[in-house]
Amino acid sequence: MLVSSGNRTRGRAVTAVVLAGLLTASGCDAVHGSTDPAATASAHASLSGPTDSSSKVSTGTLTWEFEHIADFSGKFEDVAGLAADDIWAVATENDGRATAHLLHYDGKSWKQESFPDALGESLYAPRFEEVGEGELWLRPQNDGSGTDENWARWDGTRWSAVPNPPPGKVGDFEATGPDDIWTLLGEQSAQHWDGSRWSATRLPFGMVDLAVAGPKDVWAVGGRDTGPGTELGGGERYSQPASAHWDGASWKPVDTPQARFDEPLPPEPGAGLLHVFAFAGDDVRAYGSNSFNHGEVDNEPADEFIQLRWDGSKWAEQDPAPGGCDWRTPVGRDGNGLFLDGNWYLTDDGRCVKIGRHRLPTSTGAGKGSHQSLWLKEIHRVPGTDEWLGAGQVEVNQSGDPFSAPVVVRLKRGAA
Repeated sequence: MLVSSGNRTRGRAVTAVVLAGLLTASGCDAVHGSTDPAATASAHASLSGPTDSSSKVSTGTLTWEFEHIADFSGKFEDVAGLAADDIWAVATENDGRATAHLLHYDGKSWKQESFPDALGESLYAPRFEEVGEGELWLRPQNDGSGTDENWARWDGTRWSAVPNPPPGKVGDFEATGPDDIWTLLGEQSAQHWDGSRWSATRLPFGMVDLAVAGPKDVWAVGGRDTGPGTELGGGERYSQPASAHWDGASWKPVDTPQARFDEPLPPEPGAGLLHVFAFAGDDVRAYGSNSFNHGEVDNEPADEFIQLRWDGSKWAEQDPAPGGCDWRTPVGRDGNGLFLDGNWYLTDDGRCVKIGRHRLPTSTGAGKGSHQSLWLKEIHRVPGTDEWLGAGQVEVNQSGDPFSAPVVVRLKRGAA
């Protein structure tokens, strides 16, 4: 939810649900835990994958190759690593208990490992946070009733407890190193670790995502229900996109373009930003939606996708991307362009490329005539290399025995 006070709670809740559904349906996503904005960007929903029909689209020179297929039904939730021979992944098994699995790749093979004792108990599969180049944190995911008290860290040799994990129920987590970490704590509070202590700061609006461009250059985005463009009369509000910038001393609100449907307005309209990525100080991008409560009137307008770019002095609307790359959110960046959700790639010279993928081998139980789709939860660059890995699942729809195969995939550049 972008905002949470006043009489618009139901309307904003509806808008937030509609917005989340819109982003999922259109394949929009962000990848969490960015330690290197040029290598990865942050995720809050599943990435949509190509269906059998869409995999026939020309893929140019990019293909997802299977790196590892787990021997149970479920999905990989996350993947991260410190080197080409030190990669970790977390999966959830569809066994009625949502059993979590920890797997490790040592450069030769994938092996299942025990979760570190320092992590403690967790109802859900934990997630990784990359903290600098030599340290990986594993954070618990609870049911929201408590705090994330026990975090574990991997230094390339052993697991140990994180001595000062972020206090409270942590939202987005962004780090440039072990002495420069930012997290969201609720809707209007951010906290920073400087190597010795956590310091909380108040955000001017309800924020849902962070991006760190530098030590004194941090962005937060979300929504506001006060100020210009929010008044509708009769106590109703039209929430608007909002952003704020940390300059090393305080959070300052930044003028952000408004969004509004033409009259007559649809029921309970609301706009906000969900994701922000800092690829450089003068290349910050934000994404969100202008939506409403669907199903209450005829002749509904289409939801509007918000794409903004900071050029160093102001926010401006981005030009729509070509073809299937439009309406899609970045999930990573390499030296030639942007990886987008839904297995698309936008080159710096403006070409939109569909990333191809393969069908599962029949030994997994997938029939030759089955309908298969690849859904990735995370993609990350392998540190010290130009290699990229993705983690997620292949959904197999077939008569008799549909299932989900947990997969880790590796990007292949060259002829598909």
